[in-house]
Amino acid sequence: MIVPFETDEQVDAAVPGVSNHLRAGGLIGYPTETVYGLGSLATDAGLDALAQLKGRPPRKPFLLLISSREMAEGAGLSFNAAARAMADAFWPGPLTLVLPGGEGRLPARLRGAEGGIAVRHTSHRGMARLIARLGEPVTSTSANLPGGPPAPGASKVAELFPAATAAGTLLVLDGGVLGNVPPSTLIDCTGPVPALIREGAIPRAELRRAVGRLAP
Repeated sequence: MIVPFETDEQVDAAVPGVSNHLRAGGLIGYPTETVYGLGSLATDAGLDALAQLKGRPPRKPFLLLISSREMAEGAGLSFNAAARAMADAFWPGPLTLVLPGGEGRLPARLRGAEGGIAVRHTSHRGMARLIARLGEPVTSTSANLPGGPPAPGASKVAELFPAATAAGTLLVLDGGVLGNVPPSTLIDCTGPVPALIREGAIPRAELRRAVGRLAP
């Protein structure tokens, strides 16, 4: 099923039903500030369903989308000085920070090899409102098949995952067609010095202009 999710009115109309769908263990395809994503609530059941839908190893971690820094801190994630400075400068926006913490509050399988959990405060207004309404993060992975390009729009998401869409397991939120936007910049903030994992929508030079020596 495809749900209109582009205007403020469409988002307001969609949020209650989409929230209930997620709380019942359903999956969503949705627009972000970068590419279309697939997601669930951050539960073991949700992560199992998401991994199965996408056909990826069940223990490969997904990142989390949040609607505020307080949401990340409420889940037990920790910000060092560099993470705080970069979040102040670029959140909400296409910056993903790998943060330590969350033990006992978030599924351990979200944790990557470096020991942290990847988090982004989304600047997509509709998704930020949905996540705030839920009061908890939504998992995120690009809406594609393994090795393929991300879907540029809702109809392509539905085309890639026809059985789940037809069954209603996957709700696809139609936020319009997205342009050719780079993925988020990904920074590991689990150690004393931040490390750039992926240079994406925010170049390293821009990070350094904004936060100086606290940038990777």
